[in-house]
Amino acid sequence: MYKNLFYIFVGLTMFFGLSSCEDKPKDGRTDTYSSGAAQFASDESFSPILDELVQVFEATYPKADLSPIYTNELDGINLLLSDSIYLTIAARNFTQKEFDNLKDRGFQPKAIPLAYDGLALICNNQNTDSCISVKDVKRILSGEVKNWNEINPGSKRGEIWVCFDNKQSSTVHYCVDSILGGQPINSPNIFAAKTSKEVIEYVEKTPNAIGVIGSNWLNDKRDTTNTTFKKNITVMSVSKKDEANEMNSWKPYQVWLLNNRYPFVRTIYALLNDPRRGLPWGFAHFIEQPTGQLIILKSGLLPVRGEIMIRDVNVKNE
Repeated sequence: MYKNLFYIFVGLTMFFGLSSCEDKPKDGRTDTYSSGAAQFASDESFSPILDELVQVFEATYPKADLSPIYTNELDGINLLLSDSIYLTIAARNFTQKEFDNLKDRGFQPKAIPLAYDGLALICNNQNTDSCISVKDVKRILSGEVKNWNEINPGSKRGEIWVCFDNKQSSTVHYCVDSILGGQPINSPNIFAAKTSKEVIEYVEKTPNAIGVIGSNWLNDKRDTTNTTFKKNITVMSVSKKDEANEMNSWKPYQVWLLNNRYPFVRTIYALLNDPRRGLPWGFAHFIEQPTGQLIILKSGLLPVRGEIMIRDVNVKNE
């Protein structure tokens, strides 16, 4: 009898041991939709809003541990394509080649639009030439124009120096694809720093500079209405007209992104390649749900989901 019980015990031990081995994922992942640890990548220009989103997500799901990798857009997408991570936040959708590559390897790539961001042009507070046309932005980026007096006759600010956050960033890609129509940026007066913070610092101390960054870096956190920008630099107003002035030029406020008056608007996507639909998938869907969209709204970006109403108000002085 004892011998039979021994064999039964050994058999059950082996059965449960084999079952646990079979249940263990081959990729070693143990994360779920709302728990575990995972990394994701993002273009560095979105770090302020993503830091806030991660903080709220982890407070909502205490068993979740998200670690962002802030890099340039190109490297972030390459990490996704090489299966090193399962989520990248970028200012573009998959290209057809990238999508087909993942599908051919048996994956199910998905792009979720999250928000609209205004590509902001900033200048030094001493610079009174703070209105600029789309036409002149193209001329500067193409190298056709190199001096302020070629845009504003009589200006004595000398050469125009343009600073980007990173030469492989989403801001550079937007300028090449959407402003220059695929033509390369071509001017010796244009260079890249390493981060958006460095762009702001450079413009703050350089009177003849223009910086190109995402507008989520600019909101003054003291203003809950999102109608003011940082005081240490000036956000330029941009016009679709050939001649820019204060009446036909607009800053990247949410309302001007919504009604299409501000010309440089890009869509922020969550690019997913998560076959297990684990923590990266859960975080991406958290951002597109009401709580995540409200955080995006408060950050100064324009959320993709939700109804936003604009009313004209007439103020009468009596």
